Amino acid sequence: MIRSEMLSRLDRESKIWDVAIIGGGATGLGVAVESASRGYSTLLLEQGDFSQGTSSRSTKLIHGGIRYLQQGNISLVLEALHERGLLLQNAPHLVHHQSFMVPNYSWWEGPFYGVGLKVYDALAGKLGLEKSTVLSREMVLEKMPTLEPRDLKGGVIYYDGQFDDARLAVTLAQTAEDMGACVLNYAQVNALTKSNGLVGGVVAIDKLTGREYKVMSRTVVNATGIFVDSILKMDVTHHEPIIAPSQGVHIVLDKSFLPGDIAVMVPHTDDGRVLFAVPWHDRVIVGTTDTPIDKPSLEPVPFTEEVFFLLDHAAKYLTKDPVAEDVLSAFAGIRPLINTGNSKSTAALARDHHLSVSPSGLITIAGGKWTTYRKMGEDTIDAAIPIGALYPRKSRTRNLSLNGWSMDDAGNAPYALYGNSARYIKRLVDHDPSLDEPIHERLPYRFSEVVWAVRNEMACFLDDVLSRRTRALILDARASMEAAPEVARVMAKELGKDATWQQDQVKRYLKLAESYLISL
Repeated sequence: MIRSEMLSRLDRESKIWDVAIIGGGATGLGVAVESASRGYSTLLLEQGDFSQGTSSRSTKLIHGGIRYLQQGNISLVLEALHERGLLLQNAPHLVHHQSFMVPNYSWWEGPFYGVGLKVYDALAGKLGLEKSTVLSREMVLEKMPTLEPRDLKGGVIYYDGQFDDARLAVTLAQTAEDMGACVLNYAQVNALTKSNGLVGGVVAIDKLTGREYKVMSRTVVNATGIFVDSILKMDVTHHEPIIAPSQGVHIVLDKSFLPGDIAVMVPHTDDGRVLFAVPWHDRVIVGTTDTPIDKPSLEPVPFTEEVFFLLDHAAKYLTKDPVAEDVLSAFAGIRPLINTGNSKSTAALARDHHLSVSPSGLITIAGGKWTTYRKMGEDTIDAAIPIGALYPRKSRTRNLSLNGWSMDDAGNAPYALYGNSARYIKRLVDHDPSLDEPIHERLPYRFSEVVWAVRNEMACFLDDVLSRRTRALILDARASMEAAPEVARVMAKELGKDATWQQDQVKRYLKLAESYLISL
């Protein structure tokens, strides 16, 4: 993906797109892949970077949703488990099996969760993973010696999927481009255009150049996640909000707190959520909280009480009790939950997606979660066909291999997440061996990935690279801050920027990264 080439395609003022998508998170990118794969001319505009908001701040799980099974939302669990199976097939380089332990500390929990997880297995059907198993106390501690042994009765082990959310987002953008879509980051939609009361396009501004573009499109899709209400207000000024924003916080700990490859799942916390402690990129992610908030923001900040909620709960289940000084990074994401009007807490709101069409023809797809992004895209384009009078074509995405498809993790190492594109990054190192150097001794990334991100993944700013093209900011915020000056230097060389740009980028990034550190 080369941004200048995307802009040149957008520059054709007489072009009428079949589908224009506002929003470059999981939902919008899923819609773009769905639309482009069916052969419709497709444009996606994202105000920030791809997955800059909620879509890069998940628990990193592709799962059916144990909590939704508890709530009795069988249809959502069925759909999510089906989509989990498809994604494991379509992107094996990005999505992998992950085992989870549910520890039982009461006599009734073993049979209760054992039966529940057998139902979970059964719902997955032919696309299921390994079967769940009830384990004795001794077997649990053998597999997880750092689990709190006091009052432990046994446990249940089950299987779900794990992924890197921001990396999947970039992969979807690349896949959409492979299919002919035009995808642009840092392109903010400021208005909808109408003719005879019907939406006929958008007005967008390139935030890097300040240039305005008037885009004509047969259909316009509002896929802006936590910001869908702001687009709906462009359509109808007195629109009633449909999003009930809820903040979820995760903390990242050293691998020593949970060695091995098995995650921990606690079915019910004090705020009614499921709590996970998951091995990820040689760290442990603990989350998540559920805190209702008044309004969404692009860079939410964890509340102190949320961080200590997670530390307290982690201490209940791990022999090595984490404290604030152990937190390598703390990050917040805002869930785009649909306001049903009858729930007293956001923890009780499900992650079903909500598709609506306004009288003007604006299509809005809201809610949902990463696991079901493909189905959300399929439903959206199905709705767009009659609205835009598009030639009907069936969905192809159920069995569509995503960009970089590869099952050769060992052969692609150390760039396995890039799939078969790893060979191109290795060629960069062949031409310039200095790019094989790590960006920091405590981070698993190389300067070759920085160069690749700028040249081929539309990384425009320092935080694009350190937060999303790599996950340095999440894995170790302080280490990413130390790496920032040199990464900025390499980016500046690629982008043709001067020392002033470097200094400004580092200054901006350090301010951002400080919000990922725990203030004591």
